Amino acid sequence: MNPLRLGTRGSALARWQADWVKARLAERGVAAELVIVKTRGDAEVDRPLQQLEGKGFFTKEIEEALLAERIDVAVHSLKDLPTEIPAGLALAAVPERADAGEALVVRDGKPAATGLLQLATGSRLGTSSLRRIAQVKHLRPDLEVVALRGNVPTRVKKVKDGGQLDAALLALAGLTRLGLGEAVAARLDPLEVMPAPGQGALGLEIRADDHATRAALRPLEHAESAQAVAAERALLGELDSGCQAAVAAYTGRRDGGRVLYGRVTARDGSLQVTASSAIDSAKPGDAGVNVARLLLAQGAASLLAR
Repeated sequence: MNPLRLGTRGSALARWQADWVKARLAERGVAAELVIVKTRGDAEVDRPLQQLEGKGFFTKEIEEALLAERIDVAVHSLKDLPTEIPAGLALAAVPERADAGEALVVRDGKPAATGLLQLATGSRLGTSSLRRIAQVKHLRPDLEVVALRGNVPTRVKKVKDGGQLDAALLALAGLTRLGLGEAVAARLDPLEVMPAPGQGALGLEIRADDHATRAALRPLEHAESAQAVAAERALLGELDSGCQAAVAAYTGRRDGGRVLYGRVTARDGSLQVTASSAIDSAKPGDAGVNVARLLLAQGAASLLAR
């Protein structure tokens, strides 16, 4: 069998993730190689993501390479993958998920902060995620939110020694994977700033009829992680929202079982609705549909339309 061609973006984090998949496959005697694919999201680095039209800014070109058989596996950050998979493709495996939480990074020389509530009034907080912006405005309308794009090391550097920002929000998983954990001032409570659906998880996408590749990836599947992201992505799909909408989701534990939390926040932070539902491991998507309907009953549709 020829080496599996793993399609990935070229950022440090994306390459780390693809190398991780390559290493796990090698442990099982499956050879693989990386193929770098440039996406629209990589090309338009100077524009805030919410200004880009459409969906799949970081995935579309990789999926096109998969359909054209230039690669065999698309390695995605699952939070970037739209809930509607193109015809002819399938999500073959979800490996064990990293911590889905949000991390607060603060500028060197600033007082220690254990969360958003500890930041000084008027602090300049960097993020370009609409979901994060909306939740920050809801919690701390006195903070100044500043657009922050670039790969993970670049964003950390802009905060640490750029002098233009006091703090930033980033995914904890990305920082940890790149060995930047020491930059984390605090892991935020997921019910304070809720992460994106699928955050911290990888999604391995293949051609639907490629049974040999599906079999090679099967040992990488982590059932509990796959069930959690299935619930979160069902929530996103039921709300008919993309990865740039102010929709958040988190799978946690309550009363001995797993529970899905979902949240929609108005772009200006003025209103926020949150709901939850227990997850049935046999039908995890049902929890996502239930939470979406609870959110819609609280007026989520009007918040998303603002």
